[in-house]
Amino acid sequence: MRIGELAKRTGVPTRMLRYYEEQGLITPLRLDNGYREYDEYLVARVQKIRGLLDAGIPTRIISHMLPCLNDTSGTIVADPDPELRAMLVEQRDKMVERIAFLEQNRDALTRYIDAMDRA
Repeated sequence: MRIGELAKRTGVPTRMLRYYEEQGLITPLRLDNGYREYDEYLVARVQKIRGLLDAGIPTRIISHMLPCLNDTSGTIVADPDPELRAMLVEQRDKMVERIAFLEQNRDALTRYIDAMDRA
């Protein structure tokens, strides 16, 4: 598929997809005419990248996580970087806090909707 179709299917603008490519997060095939050709699996990968970015994970960390985006069972880190690990733990803990906050807000909305339904 071309970049426009990938953008349409993922909701990620073409400019951002090119940025993902520059950062090494996605790698399209290059045709003889220079056009990019995106494999089907990149739809899910772009959606996962977008979700991680929305959760506050920077692209420099996402690039290290790429092996885990598709298959976490077989991921082996040959030479773990202690600083990177500390950053990942920090990001995970921040994500846990955001999830808890979102769950509280969701529950409050549900209670309010229920109260409206009873009125």
